[in-house]
Amino acid sequence: MGLLCSRNRRYNKQDTEENVQAAEIERRIVQETEAEKHIQKLLLLELKSYIPVIHANVYQTIKVLHDGSKELAQSDKEFSKYVLSSENKDIGEKLSDIGGRLDYPRLTREHAHDIETLWNDAAIQETYARGNELQVPDCAHYFMENLQRLSDVNYIPTKEDVLYARVRTTGVVEIQFSPVGENKKSGEVYRLFDVGGQRNERRKWIHLFEGVTAVIFCAAISEYDQTLFENEQKNRMMETKELFEWVLKQECFEKTSFMLFLNKFDIFEKKVLQVPLSVCEWFKDYQPISTGKQEIEHAYEFVKKKFEELYFQTTSPDRVDRVFKVYRTTALDQKLVKKTFKLVDETLRRRNLLEAGLL
Repeated sequence: MGLLCSRNRRYNKQDTEENVQAAEIERRIVQETEAEKHIQKLLLLELKSYIPVIHANVYQTIKVLHDGSKELAQSDKEFSKYVLSSENKDIGEKLSDIGGRLDYPRLTREHAHDIETLWNDAAIQETYARGNELQVPDCAHYFMENLQRLSDVNYIPTKEDVLYARVRTTGVVEIQFSPVGENKKSGEVYRLFDVGGQRNERRKWIHLFEGVTAVIFCAAISEYDQTLFENEQKNRMMETKELFEWVLKQECFEKTSFMLFLNKFDIFEKKVLQVPLSVCEWFKDYQPISTGKQEIEHAYEFVKKKFEELYFQTTSPDRVDRVFKVYRTTALDQKLVKKTFKLVDETLRRRNLLEAGLL
């Protein structure tokens, strides 16, 4: 009897402990569920904040195309193919007026229908084919093909929409983030300074580079046939070359690691089969060797080698031991970006261990 009572007491004590644990688990589940709701709300708000940006991109794009068609119709010897159809001229003028405003209206179904109509005009398509000459943004085709969804009254941007959205970088933006991959629990935090690459922006950010661990230099390799927004007589790739050379020569980078991102490869691989690399002065000695995928790889390796040669030509002998890595990137490919930053993280960690004499 006594043994039985003893067992009952032990059972009751164990049962109580299990109840407490179950209650604690339930409490944590409730807390995490509430926290998740909060995170989802914040994410939704962040996505919604891109609606004006995306709609502005749409209006700006159609204005560039409309105004570009008029410009080409006046200057090109085959002017007739850049002339809008008579029924679309009024639509074009209306949209160009909207695109020239400082404040853009929300994209309505009516405006989306007008934009789609103009986009499908043969003159606009001919103009789009010469987009490299007219500052037509890379997001043009994507947004034009998604007008109905973008103009829905309940529209919420997708991650892909946000990645395509374009806001011209001005000033300096500081971003803090933890390392990706296996080291994300290390407690380390990176401070990333996003700086404007435009000429008139450089004086605003060069002072931030004192003591930085690494420079991530992004070069849009697809822009070898395009001109600057600020100066339409200047090739973008030539400007990138000069900027890269200028950055390499800065005294504050004597021991700084350099990570060169050759970005927009997805656009490059489509363009390079249509537009020869040699249109850019820097690449005038390029000689194609094949077609298709093999030619794409050959062209990419040629561009990569040009940047590598520039790095070693510009780098003084006492600085050649600093880390220099080249990565092929496509900003719209999230998996590739994560993989790239993981490689960057591992490279920087290895360098720190070497400097500390631990490797």
